[in-house]
Amino acid sequence: MVRPREFDRDEALGRALRVFWAKGYASTSTEDLLAAMNIGRQSLYNAFGDKRKLYLEALERYQGESTAGHIERLNGSASPLGGIEALLLGLVADDEDERALGCMGVVAMSEFGAADPELVALRNKAAPRLSKRLVERIREGQACGDIDPGLDARQAAAFVLMTMQGMQLAARGGSDAKSLRALARFAIDRFRAR
Repeated sequence: MVRPREFDRDEALGRALRVFWAKGYASTSTEDLLAAMNIGRQSLYNAFGDKRKLYLEALERYQGESTAGHIERLNGSASPLGGIEALLLGLVADDEDERALGCMGVVAMSEFGAADPELVALRNKAAPRLSKRLVERIREGQACGDIDPGLDARQAAAFVLMTMQGMQLAARGGSDAKSLRALARFAIDRFRAR
């Protein structure tokens, strides 16, 4: 008879996610994971497979949750430009330790680049939803006169996404909240109709 699990799998996954987010894949040891998840080695393997499978599941969860949060901020303002501003400013955590984590997806990109097909597939699964909604909001802003009608909406959306990545990388590198907010506002000003 198989003994039932004595831990909350979802909670354990969340704890593993935090370790991978803070340390990256290569710097996270199995011992780090076991300590954070408060489970034994065999429980980790039974519930999640191996370290790589656990990482992929944690990253997929992170990307799903962060993309949903990005879209919620983007949609949260009646003004398309206000939505884009909320999206960018929402990346800047007030808590220094939280801000220093940056983005787990950007950490994964920095660590693996495009060399790992499974990670590229995960990124390609999450990114189009946000990109599509950004293009829509930019076009809405152009139609109502908030956003420069001369901008190519797809290029402008790509600019926002790259700005997000740069801000997250800068946060991980130690940039303060004031500097990151200034960068977000600078980017937003490039969109305004003149």
